[in-house]
Amino acid sequence: MMETAFTPWASLAGGVMIGAAATLLMLFMGRVMGATGILAGLVVPASRNEFTWRAAVVAGMVSGPVLVMFLTGQMPAVQVPVSTPMLVIGAFIVGLGVTYGAGCTSGHGVCGMARLSPRSIIATITFMACTLVTVYIVRHVLGVS
Repeated sequence: MMETAFTPWASLAGGVMIGAAATLLMLFMGRVMGATGILAGLVVPASRNEFTWRAAVVAGMVSGPVLVMFLTGQMPAVQVPVSTPMLVIGAFIVGLGVTYGAGCTSGHGVCGMARLSPRSIIATITFMACTLVTVYIVRHVLGVS
């Protein structure tokens, strides 16, 4: 069975950085930091300005592991405990959820909740409940670890 490591300091630092990035994006650009919306707008940008700020945000997200390697001398360990078909199925399900839920966890859970958006509060409760049920089914009913 897979064990999830408890990392309070790293988690706190990550949360602070995500919150700061979301706040700065809203302050300077007037935009919500929803990762999937930012990525979708990067793939099909509305204008050059749209492409530029979206590319900067994605570059910042992708450069995180490089910064960790620079500071620690090694890349962060990443374990993917499922098969490639499971990853593809999961990505498809997440894509459907993002589309029908009008946003992703970062958009609703971080930015929408901070703005006390009723739609985001309901969306966050919904995806957290679905996550709980999914993890229970996958780990305890199907026995996938």
